Amino acid sequence: MENVTIKIPAKNTQSMFSTMRGAHVALRVPNYEQTKNWYIEKLDFRLLHEWPFGDLQLAYLAPANDDNFWIELLAGGNPEPKANYADLNESLHPSGYHHICMDVKSVDETLAELSKRGVTILGEPFDLPVIGKRLGFFSDLWGNVIELAEVIS
Repeated sequence: MENVTIKIPAKNTQSMFSTMRGAHVALRVPNYEQTKNWYIEKLDFRLLHEWPFGDLQLAYLAPANDDNFWIELLAGGNPEPKANYADLNESLHPSGYHHICMDVKSVDETLAELSKRGVTILGEPFDLPVIGKRLGFFSDLWGNVIELAEVIS
């Protein structure tokens, strides 16, 4: 495969929003302890902080070796259930939030370890040459889709 070059426009340092950066994604889940434990046990996430908010329990979780991206859990109460997909193609039909993406060194090795840990894998990994990446998908215990991306050359 030949190297893929994605042309990224120059940064706009004059923008009124030039200090804007990604920080976290929040997941609304029905059970706090189950979800917290799943991310810690299955993905080796670290618990950074937890606190109550009204009748909800919240937490910040971060990947094993990344302090720049967090997942915020919003748990408790009776949230409306969402579809839980076993197939990536089925998950592409509804509008709105679809997935979180995490960069990894090896999609295949990461999916193999997740499979050993009992995580639901959504189909086979595949190469997407137009962006120069190998991709794989899995879901958490509530059906939230997580993408893995590996740079390929």
